Amino acid sequence: MSDTLVSTGAPAPTDRPTARRRMPALARLRDLVLVPAIVVIAVVGQLVNPVFLQSDNLINILQSMSAIAILVLAETLVLVTGKMDLSLESTFGLAPGVAAWLVVDPAITHGLGVDLLAGAWGVPVTLLVGALVGAFNGLLIVRYGLNGFIVTLGMLIVLRGLLTGISGGSTFFGLPPSMSYLGSASWVGVPVSIWLCLVAFAVAVVVLGFTAGGRALYAIGGNVDAARAAGIRTDRILFLTLVTASVLAALAGLIQAGRLASIPSGQGDGAIFQVFAAAVIGGVSLNGGKGSMVGAFTGVLLLFMIVNVLTLAGVPAQWTNFLNGAVILVALVLSRITGGKAQE
Repeated sequence: MSDTLVSTGAPAPTDRPTARRRMPALARLRDLVLVPAIVVIAVVGQLVNPVFLQSDNLINILQSMSAIAILVLAETLVLVTGKMDLSLESTFGLAPGVAAWLVVDPAITHGLGVDLLAGAWGVPVTLLVGALVGAFNGLLIVRYGLNGFIVTLGMLIVLRGLLTGISGGSTFFGLPPSMSYLGSASWVGVPVSIWLCLVAFAVAVVVLGFTAGGRALYAIGGNVDAARAAGIRTDRILFLTLVTASVLAALAGLIQAGRLASIPSGQGDGAIFQVFAAAVIGGVSLNGGKGSMVGAFTGVLLLFMIVNVLTLAGVPAQWTNFLNGAVILVALVLSRITGGKAQE
């Protein structure tokens, strides 16, 4: 009788820990799935124009993507929780726009009895505006249970209109050094914006992959009710995630403003399409609970490399939006084929 029980073919108990140990390794390999595509685009770019792999052009790619990459990082945090924040593209423009409005036009702050010390408060004001926008989104979505997509879509329109209103539809010039530093200065021959981007992603990788807070984000995105039942303070974490994402969007807008030495009334307009394209091709699920910062970074890198190759090939910039939309659709189809699960 005992021989029959032993020979049933059931896996030994020791097989399960081994299988669990293999899962992180497989997950790390999925994070690098875009690396072959990046190598292919690099080869194609070099064939199109020999300057593609020169250091100046590579730094140009990284610098031009740094602001949008931080915006992608912010959106990825929200997407992992199963939410969306469409207003990030408007926060990207409004936050530094408000700071420039207060700093560039002294009559406004002097009329309020405030001295911004020749722009020294430009950076804190920018980040504060981002935090306030995120807190308002969090209040409506988390506290009052409103639909996140509709709330942030409405905020996108409101914030865009507010920036247009305070700027009069024109561009802010004459930014103080404190506001232009992050987008224009260099450390060890490399733009500060690139350093900030890399550090931000490195910190995000550690937080999502190796901390209880990061695991909580995935748990909430996978099943918010189960996460709540497990003792995770879901409302508080969602609120903090929305605030953090908006602050990161404000920082990204400040970097963009510094790089351009100005803040146009349309800064960030349409950026959300690039953000979603980069996140989706990087393997971040729109349904929540899935995605990594490594994947998101390789997604935005691949997207900007393709844009750079098209530019070197003489393709008009107007085709960029077509590329973003096509990338999203192709990535969704591939995700459906490989995942075998219908997307809601």
